[in-house]
Amino acid sequence: MKTFKDQLGREISLKNTPKRIISLVPSQTELLCDLALENELVGITTFCVHPYHLKSTKAIVGGTKKVDFEKIIALKPDFILCNKEENTYDFLPKLEQIAPTYFSDVNSIDDSLQLIKDLGTILNRRTESTNLIQKLEYKLNNFKEFIKDKETKKVAYFIWFKPWMVTGNDTYINEILKLNKFENIYANMSRYPKVEIDKIRHEGDPDIIILSSEPFHFKDEHAIEIATFTNRSITVFGDGQMFSWYGSRLLLALDYFKELHKKLESHF
Repeated sequence: MKTFKDQLGREISLKNTPKRIISLVPSQTELLCDLALENELVGITTFCVHPYHLKSTKAIVGGTKKVDFEKIIALKPDFILCNKEENTYDFLPKLEQIAPTYFSDVNSIDDSLQLIKDLGTILNRRTESTNLIQKLEYKLNNFKEFIKDKETKKVAYFIWFKPWMVTGNDTYINEILKLNKFENIYANMSRYPKVEIDKIRHEGDPDIIILSSEPFHFKDEHAIEIATFTNRSITVFGDGQMFSWYGSRLLLALDYFKELHKKLESHF
């Protein structure tokens, strides 16, 4: 019996290396596949869209907030992968009765790298996890060199409509904004606060407004509405996966951010 700790500090005991894994988090599903664990993956959520073909090859066990426990039981998993932010912590006791359950807690790039290392150790993919971390660190250093002389811009990152909600502090998205030298005007608020857009000029008057593609898919009419309350902001539609999916998605995200900065340069 081997004992590990998840990112909440909870102990997880495993008799053997897991061979039947259920992932209840889209970004972590993608990460498992990039760690050469697609064959061991037996169940995913309806929101697990990468790699695309998984929806036709793996069992769907519900969403991230509501799962079908009977389906999970029927799949006979020996490891369940969750996340503190995306999953309902209340159903942890039920999941633990089915199989050892790992909860990640990712609020920074360092947390994301630690998750990759943890899964590499627990799931016997040390070589794959080490290689992935090395690739990420190389691309991160390259991106930091690219961004170092860029001027810091004030931003507001919107995630929801009715009510309007933004990204605040203590989030992975906020860390990604800082990586891009984007100063979050709502960093004085915690997590994902509700805001009144008619006060946006007084609360920071951002240079850039980012309307995320998820969890709410913003459209032109939302950009037009926000623009009526700003002085000089440039509004862009941001790929929510690039800003919020941790793990291996960061490899693609760093290239995406470079292109985003190049597009923004024409406006300033």
